[in-house]
Amino acid sequence: MTRPYFLYNGFRYLIDTPLLILSFWIADYLTAGQIHSGQESFVYIFLLLSIIAWYSAAQISGLSRDLRSNKFAEEIIYVLVTLIIFAITLTSCLFFFRNKIELSNKFLLLYFPILFTSVLSFKYLFRKYLHSIFYSGRLQEQIILVGSTPAAKDFYDTINLHTYYGYKCIGFLDDENTKLNGCKYLGKISDINKILAESPVDEVIIALPNAQHQHISTCIEACDFHAKRVRMIPDLYLYAASNISINTIGLLPVINFRSLPQDRLPNKLLKRSFDVLFSTLFFILIGWWFMPIIALLIKLTSKGPVFFKQERWGLNNKKIICYKFRTMYSGSPETDTNGNFLQATKNDQRVTPLGKILRAWNIDELPQFWNVFKGNMSVVGPRPHVTPLNISSIQNVDRYMLRHLVKPGITGYAQVNGCRGETSAPGSMQRRVNYDLYYIHSWTFWMDCQIVLQTIILTIKGDQNAY
Repeated sequence: MTRPYFLYNGFRYLIDTPLLILSFWIADYLTAGQIHSGQESFVYIFLLLSIIAWYSAAQISGLSRDLRSNKFAEEIIYVLVTLIIFAITLTSCLFFFRNKIELSNKFLLLYFPILFTSVLSFKYLFRKYLHSIFYSGRLQEQIILVGSTPAAKDFYDTINLHTYYGYKCIGFLDDENTKLNGCKYLGKISDINKILAESPVDEVIIALPNAQHQHISTCIEACDFHAKRVRMIPDLYLYAASNISINTIGLLPVINFRSLPQDRLPNKLLKRSFDVLFSTLFFILIGWWFMPIIALLIKLTSKGPVFFKQERWGLNNKKIICYKFRTMYSGSPETDTNGNFLQATKNDQRVTPLGKILRAWNIDELPQFWNVFKGNMSVVGPRPHVTPLNISSIQNVDRYMLRHLVKPGITGYAQVNGCRGETSAPGSMQRRVNYDLYYIHSWTFWMDCQIVLQTIILTIKGDQNAY
């Protein structure tokens, strides 16, 4: 690891300590110095416990990891999880001092929100400052790619597009001198020892198919010998590979190739509870007054029904009726002269002026909370596609049908990663499916929270693919 990057990582990790102290003094000041007054010795005990509890919680939640390549919405979730663990740990420790100090609930009710706000504000400002450094070309890690798979191409394009990730690829190794979107060809995989000895490389990224295990082993051994960090990228199309679990029937081990997080009963109950609670809160807080206004605007600006009902495919390929606010002129064709389904395109003449606004702000999707409440959709999941699009994708997209192993969602992991809108470009549907399958196999409750938060941020910012 380069010295500047080491300093950045250390600063990012240690800065939480002064933030803990600052939050303590602000909360103490707002409660008229309750803790500080007459209990000076406890101040140091409290701060020491806070620091230990915070860094322990950060280790458990993953906040202490390098999150520069994660979206800020993801970092918010990490901070929130850390705060929850921290609050439980700290209050449990303070229980043992209950006879030595009078600690009001008011102080804690102020301390935790202040700490959350200060940590989040700093991380946002530090992230922006870090981005400016990366954009200028400083503090970047020198990496080489091994392999020229589709995953390698996507990785190379991603770090070039998002320079704030802090990576600079100096070239790639492969047994064939293929093109990799402008990346410099350095030689064959067997040349890795020579390259590592002669080039200032910080990290090696292996993007080889699993079948080339001998090459993978050679690269790892070379990185170990030259003390270089090494990471592997699975081929994106392997995201569809099944999760594997092993159980027994009698004395026989049985391998389950379709063990998914959402197949487990506790996870099913948690996700369904979240869906019911979220959709209920939506109708109580927003839906009851906002949706009638939208309905009235649609009626006043164009002829036709307020709602648009469309057949889509849901869990286990079952047909569902998906509800949306109508955004196109009534009677607009859904297929071309050859019977092919017409996806909405940029500047689509079928979309009404009001419809463009509704689509840009995702407002047209709000009636789908009724689908969520009914149980045939979820708040988060793969977006449901219309029947013609499903039929055309089955033969052209690898493992397409596996996205129906869970309920479809109003928003999804693919959508917050830029896979929204039409899928006419080559590989666009495959990329969307890859994200969907990654979500299905990697699902956690916190991942759903992260996606919801990212959706809100994207809605406020505006999505260029929303048309």
